[in-house]
Amino acid sequence: MTMNRRDFLGGAATMALAAAVQAPAIAQSRTKVKVGYLHTSAVDGQIWTGQAMGSFAKQGLDLELVQFTTGLEIFQAMVGGSLDMLATGAVVSNFPARGQGKVFLINNVEFATAQLWVREDMGVKTFADLKGKKISTTTGTTAHVFLDNALRANQIEAKDVEIVNQRMAEAVTSFISGAVPAVALWVPFDITVRSKVPGAKKLVDASAYYPQAAIVGGWAARNDYYDKNRDVCQRVVRGWAEANDALLKGDAAVEALQKSQYAQVPLADFKEQFKASKYFTSAEWRKLYADGTVTKWLQQVTDFFIKAGGIQNAVPASQYFDAKLYLDTIKA
Repeated sequence: MTMNRRDFLGGAATMALAAAVQAPAIAQSRTKVKVGYLHTSAVDGQIWTGQAMGSFAKQGLDLELVQFTTGLEIFQAMVGGSLDMLATGAVVSNFPARGQGKVFLINNVEFATAQLWVREDMGVKTFADLKGKKISTTTGTTAHVFLDNALRANQIEAKDVEIVNQRMAEAVTSFISGAVPAVALWVPFDITVRSKVPGAKKLVDASAYYPQAAIVGGWAARNDYYDKNRDVCQRVVRGWAEANDALLKGDAAVEALQKSQYAQVPLADFKEQFKASKYFTSAEWRKLYADGTVTKWLQQVTDFFIKAGGIQNAVPASQYFDAKLYLDTIKA
């Protein structure tokens, strides 16, 4: 996956970013790192911003980016050896708990990216109406974790509904066609729902359960790769931190990201999607790593996967998440 850096930084809307972040000198010899990712701003926002401003290149990195549809597919590819590392959503709390992958960097909190939509024309207006009904989603993902939180918060057990497991595009299609009266999705699929089913109602989003049920997304590396390439992972953290902080400075970087990578999404919709995630500066993240908050957030999602996926002898977040690498890399 490549991008035109001039296009990304071009235009009056991005002049402020271009002026504030001058392109660094690019190392002559770079380390190639094969990275799987999801094409949603909550996952790849820092990646593309870093590619555009040269923050990863400044660290001597050449990211070979491979796009996937779900975090489950990315982890399967990484565990199979075809990726060095990945960036994804809630699935980052799943496979590492099975001993498959080391988490070392957090992108965001999926604050309102996961949403539950219902069709009132099919008799679903409230949570109580969901009992005995079908709900489409992609199990084992952010949307599934959110759906479980939402149901339990409204005194509905998983057995009280029929969860239909589909890839998200197919789950949304099922909802649009009327095959199911409810869908638990993640943005930007809400745009499709709003445009195709004008009468659809967003019952709730993940922000209702923050921070008690916060869902985080982030980066993990293959176990053997991490053990042998901690220095490379540190360079990824440095490149990410510079891009992350630039992305949070103002509208210019967000508008540039939309123009370059999400041109099919209207700018107003894209800004709404971006705000659906909760981001922190690299310094703020450092505090959340140091005080154990991130580990707690990871563990509470792992607890869901232990229950839903029947994980035996699960590795706790305190072991599969290496907070020390970030703390050693990003100084206060």
